[in-house]
Amino acid sequence: MYEAKKYDNLLGMKGFSDGLLETHFKLYEGYVANTNKLLELLDNKESGTPEYSELQRRFGWEWNGMRLHELYFGNMGVEATPLDDGGLKERIENIYGSFENWQKNFANVGMMRGIGWVILAYDKESDELFNLWIGEHDLGHLAGVKPLLVMDVFEHAYLADYSTNRKDYIDAFMANINWEEVSKRYNS
Repeated sequence: MYEAKKYDNLLGMKGFSDGLLETHFKLYEGYVANTNKLLELLDNKESGTPEYSELQRRFGWEWNGMRLHELYFGNMGVEATPLDDGGLKERIENIYGSFENWQKNFANVGMMRGIGWVILAYDKESDELFNLWIGEHDLGHLAGVKPLLVMDVFEHAYLADYSTNRKDYIDAFMANINWEEVSKRYNS
């Protein structure tokens, strides 16, 4: 069974009200609870049945909702850390031409219409970085890539503080990135 992680350390983060964050934490806790419930139900269902099939399909949605939120909260911080020279920054600059070009591209992916996630993903095999749009929780993942930076662009992530102004939310998110954590993901 999985246990919801605590992210109270993010309370007081500039650009995000505590109310928005607390509501978002509760939503994440629901994904953890549903992941556990589905694991239990799948253990008790006979495979090959329509019920088992539907539970199995739903499991991916709940699991990804849980993990993507953990990555999202984990790559933010009250005290944002800069991206150190070398390593990941050098790779971003080699692929995108400059760190600023990458930032613009990442933000532009986040401005696309719809709900979902924006992920800076790393494919170790090709040594490539991709800014991905993940629709919902389960559409658009590239097999084998590692999520380095995750931004939630479902309305629940910003509506209470920013209304429909997604750009200001993205700016606030970018100002609160814990690059130390993102670099650790890249280097591991």
